[in-house]
Amino acid sequence: MPLFLQLFLLVFVAILAGFPVAFTLGGLSILFGLAIFNLNFFYLLSLRIYGIMNNAVLMAVPLFVYMGIMLEKSGIAERLLETMALLFGRLKGGLAISVVVVGALLAASTGIVGATVITMGLISLPTMIRRKYSIELAAGTIAASGTLGQIIPPSVVLVLLGSVLNISVGDLFTGAFIPGFALVLLYFIYILGLTIVRPDMAPAMPKEELKAFRTERMWQRILSAFVLPFLLIVAVLGSIFAGIATPTEAAAVGAFGATLLTLFQKKLSLKVLRQVMRSTSHITTMVFLILIGASAFSLIFRGLKGDDYIIELINSSNLNKYTFLALVMMIMFIAGFFIDFIEIIFIIVPVVVVTFKAMGLDLLWVGILMAMNLQTSFLTPPFGFALFYLKGVAPPEVKTSQIYRGVIPFIIIQLLLIATVVIFPEVVTWLPKVLKGK
Repeated sequence: MPLFLQLFLLVFVAILAGFPVAFTLGGLSILFGLAIFNLNFFYLLSLRIYGIMNNAVLMAVPLFVYMGIMLEKSGIAERLLETMALLFGRLKGGLAISVVVVGALLAASTGIVGATVITMGLISLPTMIRRKYSIELAAGTIAASGTLGQIIPPSVVLVLLGSVLNISVGDLFTGAFIPGFALVLLYFIYILGLTIVRPDMAPAMPKEELKAFRTERMWQRILSAFVLPFLLIVAVLGSIFAGIATPTEAAAVGAFGATLLTLFQKKLSLKVLRQVMRSTSHITTMVFLILIGASAFSLIFRGLKGDDYIIELINSSNLNKYTFLALVMMIMFIAGFFIDFIEIIFIIVPVVVVTFKAMGLDLLWVGILMAMNLQTSFLTPPFGFALFYLKGVAPPEVKTSQIYRGVIPFIIIQLLLIATVVIFPEVVTWLPKVLKGK
């Protein structure tokens, strides 16, 4: 067995066994390298670490993480869900549509999947069950809406993919806009279609409750719930799409805006600020330790000619570029059952990116496909992370099998959209070209 393959399998088995990812990646790679190369070879590792420190794009990671955690503390999700539910309450399926809208808004303002699923599961699921919604529909809608943060900008997944693929994060954000919007629209169509066929699965809210809402300063409540989050989204994404700010600069604006929004909601205190900064530090430290470990792994892997072997294997197997892409996507999909997106991006993507370049694949298109693929993987039974998050906060009467059944239609929708993006790459590439004036 080739040495690089031994290294890859050793790292993968150690991670599955529960060893810390950052130290497993870096430690095993360095030990492997010390046994094969001389110390002069490791000078390249110091250059790589210095390159990480100098990478301005990666500064967006702690800022977007801070923004997401601060918004979670602001109570914005609760207000949005309450207002949206009453706004769409007269429609059958109105609560489910509200969850999708709020999921999209939270994705566009936080980009953190676990927090979104947990927040909406705590707030929405008991309410939907109390309103006689089908448990399958309620659970499926919440889990699917919570994963929108993987694809809708400003996604942390896209920031990290941009760094590893060495392409513009701004282009990834604009490229993801149409697929993300299309996914939300398809969720709407499915929910509304289901209410026509099975109206008992998603009843409308009681008229008395809606009447009280419409007489008690309705527009004031709607505006107060929507204006500030909308302005924050426009400030962050609008500045990137218009070319006014880089993703890192927009992330700084978002972090400051999230702090102001929490202040306006009267939820900001020194205690909250300490909690947010501590959580941001923990997550950021984890990401960058994994990134340094992944740099060591990538260096040793390439030093062992692993990338050359992959290209040679593809050429000898007569695999075309699309077959190879499908194979990589399948590996990432399965890996998403067992390890987090950060590990997948830093372990698998650096190994194959050189091959993608050699084959002439559009890395912008590939990056969006990877993000959509990971999103679907995190939603797929039996090991999808989003399902575990939701089950952890669901009421006792919600069975795991009901959550699994509920997400299947949404998985089918996502697979159909992925197939559309594969067949029509322009879905991803058109908007970045238009905004650049090409």
